[in-house]
Amino acid sequence: MLLNWLSRRLAAYLSKQVTRHSVRTSTWETLQKSLQPGDVLLVEGNTRISAAIKFLTQSTWSHAALYLGPEAGLGATGNGEPHVLVEADLEEGIRTLPLSFYRHTHTRVCRPVGLSEEDIRQLADYSKSRLGHQYDMKNVFDLARYLFPTPPVPVRYRHKLLAFGSGDPTRAICSTFIAEGFQQLRYPILPVVKTLPSDDPDCEDCVYEQFRVRHHSLFTPRDFDASPYFRIIKPTLEDNFDYRAIDWGNR
Repeated sequence: MLLNWLSRRLAAYLSKQVTRHSVRTSTWETLQKSLQPGDVLLVEGNTRISAAIKFLTQSTWSHAALYLGPEAGLGATGNGEPHVLVEADLEEGIRTLPLSFYRHTHTRVCRPVGLSEEDIRQLADYSKSRLGHQYDMKNVFDLARYLFPTPPVPVRYRHKLLAFGSGDPTRAICSTFIAEGFQQLRYPILPVVKTLPSDDPDCEDCVYEQFRVRHHSLFTPRDFDASPYFRIIKPTLEDNFDYRAIDWGNR
């Protein structure tokens, strides 16, 4: 009971906003039009836990959500706006959201290539089956240790304290939920690639690559950005961008 109470209090503390949202890089309209079911929406968060994750992963992106679209049947807001995203939230666990939740946020769209309608359905079924599951708190205490001012250790050394915790504090973050969904499809994100000798008797120097799955708990939001198997979609360019149409000010 005490541990659960501490976890809830810690989650509330880490979820507090500490910075303003950074400047978005596309309009709301172009973001809406460019998204497709199966896309991963990376988010530059503005909370305490976001600051820790960005530091630990050396990345702009601190959060990830899975876009499934209005046809996925994820419910709607009170004003009728459909929920189209599924994410793992620190306080609420795995939940659905409308896209407007990130309307004023710096985001990036990462798109898996070649998914079939059946693949999308499986992703949606998997996501719905996980709704309500709680965020994995076992390593969140390590993230908090980076943020707290005590013990009195210089900021540049604080990240080394994490080595005394559970090993990899980034395992607790939202991207593990999404990574597990893609791994159920056998869709690669950043697999372990081993180079092995070829069995071809006519080619002694030939090799082949063998892919091995990394455990889903090891993935961070930036891995979708770095993955060679996800296409980066820039909504502004997708919307028939013409630099000649820009209205430049004189000042």
